[in-house]
Amino acid sequence: MTEEVDAARWEAVEEATELLMEGAQTEALTALRDVLEADPQNSYAFYYLGTALFEMGQYETARDAYRAAVRLSPNYLGARVGLAQSLRKLGEPEAALEHAEEALRRFPEDGDALHAAATCLAAMGRIKRATEVFRRFLETGPEVEAQIETQGILDSLARAREGQAVVLP
Repeated sequence: MTEEVDAARWEAVEEATELLMEGAQTEALTALRDVLEADPQNSYAFYYLGTALFEMGQYETARDAYRAAVRLSPNYLGARVGLAQSLRKLGEPEAALEHAEEALRRFPEDGDALHAAATCLAAMGRIKRATEVFRRFLETGPEVEAQIETQGILDSLARAREGQAVVLP
């Protein structure tokens, strides 16, 4: 893909991303569907479609949108992490972990990929490994809110036994 095509695809989703930031998911969905009708190869549109659907709790359709984005752009980190989180929410932590680990193979120190992997591991009851990965996540210097949330998760993990799945947000 040329830089011009990439720039045009990004420009095509700008209105929708603004709508998402304003919390107008329904309007963003309409705008993104229009973008995809005009250009079904726009991975940005699939990613933001997944994001809107995820925020609305529609995890199956979010998963499908993220899958489309990853298929079009295998190095699209946000889409791969979104796919992992969607699969985890759908009760498929093993499949989710595969995508989180793939993201980490491509971007070894990415905080979002580390967090996704850690949440999947916790959901699978792999407490020791989840704890290690959450600690690595904290080493990336996330925002204060994420640090506080992660410390709460680590406290929960410390109380859980290995092999016991932990329910996370």
